[in-house]
Amino acid sequence: MKLRTRKSTKQTALLCTVSVIALATDLPRDAFAQASLPPVTVDAPQPQRARSTTATRSQTSARATRRTRTTTPQISPAPSVNERIYSADNNSYVAGQASSASKTNTPLIDTPRSVSVIDRKELDDRGVTSIPEAVRYTAGVTTGGFGYDPRFDQIYVRGFSTTTLGDFRDGLKQFPSGFTTFRTEPYQLNSVEVIKGPAAVLYGQSVPGGLVDRRSKFPVENQVNEISLEGGTYGRMQTAFDIGGASSDKSLLYRLVGLGRAGETNYDIADERLMLAPSITWRPTIDTTLTAYAILQKDETDASVAMLNRDGQLVNVNGATIKLRSSDPKYDYLRQQQAQVGYKLEHRFDDVFTFRQHTRFGVLHAESRYVSGSFATPTSTVYDRGAVAVGDDQTSWQTDNALQADFATGPVVHRTLFGVNYDHNTWDFKLGLGAVNPGYALNILNPVYGIAGPTQGYTSGSRSTQEQVGVYLQDQMRLGNWHLSVSGRQDWTDRTQINSYTGAVTGARNDNAFSYSAGLLYHFENGIAPYVSYATSFQPETSLGLDGIVLAPSEGEQIEGGVKYQPRPDVLLTASIYDLKEKNAAKLAGYVNGIAYYASVGEIRVQGFEFEARARLTPELETVTAYTYSDAEITRSSIATELGKTPAVTPKHTASSWMNYTFLNGSLEGLGLGAGVRYIDATWTSNDNTSRNNGYTLFDLAARYDFAKLGPKFAGYQASINANNVADEQVAVCNSGYCYLSQGRTVIGTLRYRW
Repeated sequence: MKLRTRKSTKQTALLCTVSVIALATDLPRDAFAQASLPPVTVDAPQPQRARSTTATRSQTSARATRRTRTTTPQISPAPSVNERIYSADNNSYVAGQASSASKTNTPLIDTPRSVSVIDRKELDDRGVTSIPEAVRYTAGVTTGGFGYDPRFDQIYVRGFSTTTLGDFRDGLKQFPSGFTTFRTEPYQLNSVEVIKGPAAVLYGQSVPGGLVDRRSKFPVENQVNEISLEGGTYGRMQTAFDIGGASSDKSLLYRLVGLGRAGETNYDIADERLMLAPSITWRPTIDTTLTAYAILQKDETDASVAMLNRDGQLVNVNGATIKLRSSDPKYDYLRQQQAQVGYKLEHRFDDVFTFRQHTRFGVLHAESRYVSGSFATPTSTVYDRGAVAVGDDQTSWQTDNALQADFATGPVVHRTLFGVNYDHNTWDFKLGLGAVNPGYALNILNPVYGIAGPTQGYTSGSRSTQEQVGVYLQDQMRLGNWHLSVSGRQDWTDRTQINSYTGAVTGARNDNAFSYSAGLLYHFENGIAPYVSYATSFQPETSLGLDGIVLAPSEGEQIEGGVKYQPRPDVLLTASIYDLKEKNAAKLAGYVNGIAYYASVGEIRVQGFEFEARARLTPELETVTAYTYSDAEITRSSIATELGKTPAVTPKHTASSWMNYTFLNGSLEGLGLGAGVRYIDATWTSNDNTSRNNGYTLFDLAARYDFAKLGPKFAGYQASINANNVADEQVAVCNSGYCYLSQGRTVIGTLRYRW
């Protein structure tokens, strides 16, 4: 199939040219020093101790002796580039805390639930190019439930998809549209955080398995500027930059992150992107911080990447499996433009009260088209196709307001959080289905791609509006080495759907739900921290019952127990067992006049064990190693053949390990090598468990070199190469009647300059 040339290629080439000039120019060191302002440590991360020291003294006396305020920053020795660019407390794969876990700065070792953080260092070392790539070495997480489909971030946590209701960015939900979602560029992220198990008590409606929170890059005092160039397989070309700075008194900080990419990925799928993310932080006083930001993005990929299948399997001709796309890469596209604008405000009133507000407004516009169809007979070799067009327009607004209080009642130290959250989302969905066109037919014995034709007109449409108001309260208590967290949240949701052409209401429902959680942890002096927790969640449904009314929300609950071990800041081991249930899920109940109706009778139970190790084993060697055992079962269903069966594409065993070795001395000093292995067990192709997807093992490799080891004139220059799925295993993944292929081999080389 012939590669396509797209408009954004010229724009990307222009950005590449600018970056090449910057990289090739030997700028004076004094210019990069930005007048050599002395570094400060106002926000510098502090090494995490083996046991939390948060609020160890009575805060009653702390209030009596309020800290002395000063606007003069403390001078400290200049940190290295790596110490400045990577925010982990110890320049390793171990994060000290996860903002999303409790919406406070509680250390991970003192958080009574399983949470994983993929920081910027790991993202760079593994050469991550998508969110699924970012999390696939994480315990309890699987990706590619529909093979390789770059339209969405397909991520499952503890057996439940987080693609839609589990998609968060900086603590606020990224709502989906009818056919598309807000797409996230990993280069613009500082970290990715995965909460495992129900999280509705802080975030409202969400899936039982958990959520994935993408944490953006914002201004920092010790900014490391960066320009990078990439080239790779399938004509990939990319240039990116991350530039920032601060005023002399550090009261004003700024950052600008940008990226341009052109090319394709496996199976002739377009992969083009332009992204610009400016942000600015203003600190008028030591107690007040205001950050305003915007994320502007324009993408093009393909709308349908499914493979030809028959009876829920890849097409087989004369005993050989045929791997052909059902759509046509030349005709097919998904063009998406999105913008998000927001601000984050924090004000500390005194030593007790701190107020935080995060508000964001987002818009999304997408136009898609592809061809799809079917075989006329079970033995036909001609796939008859017609045109399909899909349109999405979305506006969303979210705000989260939280008041934190730090105080003590006798020997018990409290960190209490009271919050109010509001979400509003409206999306217009348009669909056009064309008749079978003989000119679009595909002969699987002699496949010819490259069709041309008009875009199908829209024939139906709907407008959906969803609102949610949530009020939550959380109290994190500490008594000696005991840590107790208790939370509760009340939500009110309202959703309405109308026919865009007739104005008729096709679905409406108001619901309210109370979610709660509790966790208890004991932190021994030797770094061992056993814990137990309980949490609930709810998820509004869109399916209609026999009476034409939208069904009540499904519910989730989980009991989890585990142990964490952190003997030093650069080692964190977590082992957990859990019993997770989803109840009252919508299941197909029958048809009336050809129209499907559903009933709230579905129930899935997942019992599992997870182990994750993030550790620096030696000064040169670090690892992320994970294993997951998941026993999932459909315990209630309106479909008799599903009872007692395993949900589709849910593996029982998954395991992965990433090792990174950096030479610190000798003739190879400056060289870094990485290797990873990922195993995914066999899965069922459908809920009735009649056929299987094969299990598979994939290998990843990486190498990088820091040219500073060659001499001072090369300081800041780095080169790397990352190869994913080096054996090019294109594994078939069939899910509920649709078949896809997993992503094949990709090789990407990167040259970057940091100063």
